[in-house]
Amino acid sequence: MRRYFLFWSLLSLLPLVGSTAESGSDDAALSEVPAPTPREPAQIFPDHEQVTQHEVRIGDETVAYTATAGMVTLRDAKEVPTAEIFYIAYTRDAVEDRAGRPVTFSFNGGPGSSSVWMHLGLLGPRRVVLEDDGSPVAPPYRLVDNAHSLLDVTDLVFIDPVSTGFSRARDPEKAKAFHSVEGDTRSVADFIRLYATRNERWTSPKFLIGESYGTTRAAELAGHLAERHFLNLNGLMLVSTVLDFQTIAFTPGNDLPYVLFLPTYTATAWYHQKLPPELQELPLPEVVARAEAFASDAYLRALFQGDRLSDEQRAAVRRELARFTGLQESTLEQMNLRPRMTRYAVELLRDEGLTVGRFDSRYTGHVRNRDASHMPFDPSAEAIFSPYASTFHDYIRGELGVETDRVYEILTGNVRPWDWGAENQYLNVAGTLAEILTQQPFLKVHLSNGYYDLATPYFATNYTLNHLNLPASARERITVDTFHAGHMMYVNLSDLKRQKDVLARFIHEARGAP
Repeated sequence: MRRYFLFWSLLSLLPLVGSTAESGSDDAALSEVPAPTPREPAQIFPDHEQVTQHEVRIGDETVAYTATAGMVTLRDAKEVPTAEIFYIAYTRDAVEDRAGRPVTFSFNGGPGSSSVWMHLGLLGPRRVVLEDDGSPVAPPYRLVDNAHSLLDVTDLVFIDPVSTGFSRARDPEKAKAFHSVEGDTRSVADFIRLYATRNERWTSPKFLIGESYGTTRAAELAGHLAERHFLNLNGLMLVSTVLDFQTIAFTPGNDLPYVLFLPTYTATAWYHQKLPPELQELPLPEVVARAEAFASDAYLRALFQGDRLSDEQRAAVRRELARFTGLQESTLEQMNLRPRMTRYAVELLRDEGLTVGRFDSRYTGHVRNRDASHMPFDPSAEAIFSPYASTFHDYIRGELGVETDRVYEILTGNVRPWDWGAENQYLNVAGTLAEILTQQPFLKVHLSNGYYDLATPYFATNYTLNHLNLPASARERITVDTFHAGHMMYVNLSDLKRQKDVLARFIHEARGAP
């Protein structure tokens, strides 16, 4: 399987196995149900809405809501159409003060991902059924009502950036203008402006929630919305965060990721019972706390010394590194005390012929090549991707009434190459986050991390937060919660329940509600 490499573009380092770009001229337009309305080729991307009514049981109450699936046309300064953004919005019915009700704009990452993951996993009124711990289930897959949706406390708008989902550039030859940090930010901001204007939500409490690269997008968006449109937000919710890409890029001369991934290696080894008994018997938070202390002290000093590290010091660090990773000292010596994530994933359970997952290292999968030097696939991706894709395709046509033969790009390589706008350096948007926190005294930020996330490890997020150079009053408006799963922590039912409570409380506090 190759598709899981699409999310690996987070690193901007590994080759992406892309898919063939589609031709926009062959796509069918979104149309009315049940009788599709023929449209002229020049109107293939019209503004259009498909509206349906539903209800869902959330907690102790039944929530009636309106689902709106639509296309919004973006235009340049000369009012020439440039792209169409597909979205799905859920608004609670029978709300007397619509302007006073919170609205949350949601997107995932990639770059190249649609918004389906948090839509059908965390936030929306319907969710994908997996085992309670997130383990895979056999097809056929199904959706159930999401009793832990955030729709009871906020309206929800799921955005598919250009080239993902049904969203497309008007001219396929000019799509690359949207495939950059700057172009992506500008286009999503334009959508948010248009949605707020057309739906009279400018005075509503407004929130962004992004996952993975979506957290990068959220930080940039918050700055752009304020600077370009004077649109201030009440809160940012960042799920599996990456703001400073140096923290996750295993490149020559960059030792930082080895330090920041180590506690997640320890959590992974603990889960698979590969730690020595004195560590294995401890609760997970205490185990990773000890790993953090070692990583940020003795291990960091050893990597900093490089070739000047004495044999005695090297032996001591190697011994401790083996304790906290579950790997053999001889293997760590071969790695020059620097286990890369892709090597660690296959090394930990090599004797059993297994690799652990990148998005969630609790998952395992069999490796056909027992001598593999890096993970050949991501078992956590294989367990999750197809259930989400299959149920979404059924849901959007069967329940939301959107009939089109256009390919819905769940994950796409058509955004490659992505312009990171950071030539000869690592993309770092942490400064943007720090600026808006300093300038906007009411903005609050919440971060959700997963202990078993080997894509955007929690310790890397903490490191970034610790280097924002903020005044105490701004730091107090940042809260962090760590969950007992991975990148998509909400696939674990107990984490989903807790995350709902955490985010609902955050929205309530950030909107200034009594």
